[in-house]
Amino acid sequence: MPSAKSPRGKTCDAILGIIAEGQEIMDEVDDEALRDAGILAAAQAAEHYEIARYGTLRAWAELLGQEEAVELLSETLAEEKHADELLTSIADGGVNESATERPLAAE
Repeated sequence: MPSAKSPRGKTCDAILGIIAEGQEIMDEVDDEALRDAGILAAAQAAEHYEIARYGTLRAWAELLGQEEAVELLSETLAEEKHADELLTSIADGGVNESATERPLAAE
């Protein structure tokens, strides 16, 4: 039987780790094209994490017969998937290619 508790927020260590990775890229990568590609990759990692979580929550809501939650989670999941598609479009639109055209640093 579903809980009568209200939903509440919770700090997510996984997302905090993804944010930290993005911040590290911004702080440590000097080349603009590489930095842009790295930031984009970190943003997509966050979107993929959110897609996985919202998809799981929606599946659980379906199993529990929580139709209102299913509807809201479906909307949120669609928004996250759209955001990921936009990020992919940006990456494919030249950001990744620009990053790969950079000369490699001397070893």
